[in-house]
Amino acid sequence: MIPAMRPVVIAGNWKMHTTPSDAGELATTIARRTSEPGVVRVFCPPFVCLPAVRDALRSEPLAADVALGAQNVHHELAGAYTGEVGAPMLVGLVEYVIVGHSERRRDFHETDALIGQKVRRVRDGGLRTILCVGEQLDEREAGRAEAVVRDQILGCLAGLEAGTSAAPGPLEAAGSVPWLTIAYEPVWAIGTGRTARGGDAATMAGVIRAALAEVGIPDGGESIPVLYGGSVTSGSIGEFLAEPEIDGALVGGASLKPDEMAGIVARAAVTAAARRSVVAASRT
Repeated sequence: MIPAMRPVVIAGNWKMHTTPSDAGELATTIARRTSEPGVVRVFCPPFVCLPAVRDALRSEPLAADVALGAQNVHHELAGAYTGEVGAPMLVGLVEYVIVGHSERRRDFHETDALIGQKVRRVRDGGLRTILCVGEQLDEREAGRAEAVVRDQILGCLAGLEAGTSAAPGPLEAAGSVPWLTIAYEPVWAIGTGRTARGGDAATMAGVIRAALAEVGIPDGGESIPVLYGGSVTSGSIGEFLAEPEIDGALVGGASLKPDEMAGIVARAAVTAAARRSVVAASRT
């Protein structure tokens, strides 16, 4: 599959910010400022804010194609797990679930095996996974960056059948694998003073797709969107979206700022338009 056929996705991870009283207003403000053709928008507020954001977006005409996402899910469907949320609880409330975020790996010691269980729960529930992968600073300095990311993909997805009952989401290409998106997080460049470049992300996207092919994803992983997830801003997003292998961003702190999100999605729309032009030209 040519890159032009992959969707351009901007997902905002709000982390532990906002409350039910203010999340809805923020969501509608961002939705109004980011209505651009061809860009899949995903808002991921805290669990307690999901109903408020859903209800607010339903009343906003410019948010009709905004998808909601959860920031995490438990690896079991149900049980005596105080404070946890299972995939069946999210069905009908969200379309996407972030799994394997670097903060979950770091703070809660989540392993690839555990993350793989979560991926299965999300997929079997008919939801879409945003699977995060990425290497630490010491791993990069030791020359192990590509091996680490490959092993994360294999560890999280090995043995997982490619098929799913989930229907394609907004603006996704027909025939794509709609249940999976990968977010590459260069953990070594987050809060360390170091900077990842577009070329770094593009190289890792190639590694990711090669690993996806190893686990049997159709088209050798070419249909799977790969997002950049390293402290992206409206000022830096252009460098990453200029790379054909990068299909959008998982945005952290900037996703809480309407001006920043407006700039990020506007630049993503340029990439989406260019891809539509390539598709149109290929059909003439």
